[in-house]
Amino acid sequence: MKIAGYLEKRQPIYWRVLSNAKAMEKLNLGYLLSGEAGVPLKEAALFLAKSILCSNPSPLADEECRYCKRIEHGTYADFFMLDGETESIKKDDVQEVVAGFSKTPLEEKGILIYVIHLVENMTIESINSLLKFLEEPSKNTYAILTTQNEARILPTIISRCETIRMVLSPKEDVLQEAFELGIEKEDADLLSNFVNSGALMKEQVMSDEYADIKGLFLDSLSYLNESSAKAVYFFEKNIIPKLSKKADAKFFLDMTVLAFKDIVSCKEKQTIKLTSYAKLIQPLASRLKHIEDSLVEIMKARSQLDLNISTALLLEHVVSYIVKE
Repeated sequence: MKIAGYLEKRQPIYWRVLSNAKAMEKLNLGYLLSGEAGVPLKEAALFLAKSILCSNPSPLADEECRYCKRIEHGTYADFFMLDGETESIKKDDVQEVVAGFSKTPLEEKGILIYVIHLVENMTIESINSLLKFLEEPSKNTYAILTTQNEARILPTIISRCETIRMVLSPKEDVLQEAFELGIEKEDADLLSNFVNSGALMKEQVMSDEYADIKGLFLDSLSYLNESSAKAVYFFEKNIIPKLSKKADAKFFLDMTVLAFKDIVSCKEKQTIKLTSYAKLIQPLASRLKHIEDSLVEIMKARSQLDLNISTALLLEHVVSYIVKE
């Protein structure tokens, strides 16, 4: 997707800082993009990579030239990306980047770029490898890091980068944009908790992954409303086998956290956020026991997905805790 319009309108600090630096040819060799969950950090990092290489910048990427397209499609040979959103970044991953950048650039521009998305999800060993790499960057090597939790980033990493803090757009604006793009309220209610752009939300709605995970999420609530036995059976036969990828399991548990926060709100006679799912959520406030404790266990399981723990065991633990008498 073309993200320039969003960045110029919704992220004025990002746009101003990088536009000025690019126009004066004074881009830093290291940037840290920081923002809360929902801010499109990965997309902003890729746009910066495009801007560094773009043949027709004005002053940032036009997203149309062959270099922009090659970054988009992952075919620029001197570009590397490590994605901490899908799994933790290990030492071997960083060393692979370091090894690639120790060689002569393959592309005619002679520019090497690497993106590390969610740098807080790096292991201690990989952080040490990264620090050595950041300390002595070569002339045309650019590092673009992102984080949703700046407090978890070592000061030594922050000191070697220029930090650009990105902000969440007001939820009302995001929802309005989503509705104007034809997104159904049911999807907008759910995705506005994860995506801070109507255009990005539309991309998500059109993906098979979202449809599958949303279906599992809704079915899990339906079976919890029927009986504990049916819920356990559904988890074992459908949810656990289909959530083998950690990224999918994270998304499912994130949705479940939202639902259980609303179940707690229902129990306390407060307004819920997922209003489109009220018929599934409200009955669970009286049917389930240990709701607050269950919410804690779900959040704990979500945080443990980045550790070397079986996804299946975590999901089994979650459902057994939710339905326990």
